[in-house]
Amino acid sequence: MPDPAGALPAASLLQLIWLASPALPIGGFSYSEGLEAGVEWAGLATEAQAADWIADQLHLSLARGDLPVVAQSIAAWRDGDAERIRTLNAWVLQTRESAEFLLQTEQMGRSFVEWLKLHHADVAPSFDGLPVTYPVAFAFAASRTQASLRDGCLAFAFGWAENMVGAAVKSVPLGQSAGQRMLGRLAEEIPAAVDRAVTLSDDERQAFSPMLAVYSARHETQYSRLFRS
Repeated sequence: MPDPAGALPAASLLQLIWLASPALPIGGFSYSEGLEAGVEWAGLATEAQAADWIADQLHLSLARGDLPVVAQSIAAWRDGDAERIRTLNAWVLQTRESAEFLLQTEQMGRSFVEWLKLHHADVAPSFDGLPVTYPVAFAFAASRTQASLRDGCLAFAFGWAENMVGAAVKSVPLGQSAGQRMLGRLAEEIPAAVDRAVTLSDDERQAFSPMLAVYSARHETQYSRLFRS
């Protein structure tokens, strides 16, 4: 459990940072989550436009869907509540609104579990044939650290932000300095998004970003593209 004083031990903090790293071989870098389609059809052509797009996605999508799932799944893994974990995992699968979004959470979840097995022989999350989604798989790993629910969500969100900024730098395209400015803005906005996410109940958690889903679906047939979604 977290340190009562609020300080995360160095080893646990480093492990949490490692879990959220875009360098993990789980394929996160290969997805743009509809942003590449936004470049084509929504006119994302500047640093400001791309930054606004990602910030909106943070607050309107991630903070209301995946981040609450991460927080609730960490708690469920620590409680050994298998039924709760299966329910949360099923919710993620049911709320992916395009084939690409579904592919992403299934592929990254599967790859994350396989990577974990290389470092922890006892890792074997099983859902009786149901694919392990990425937020639930990440929560499993985070639950084995001393991180609080908030710390786990902060790490998850920052890892997501790094991947999204990387996608923007490549697809808009933008320079590395622009990418760092965007990441700085997101780092300032992520704590408020996480603070909201960790308070949401099942009835308040939701996944409703219709235009993002439309762009993701259009990306599936986009003529020229760099990313899988």
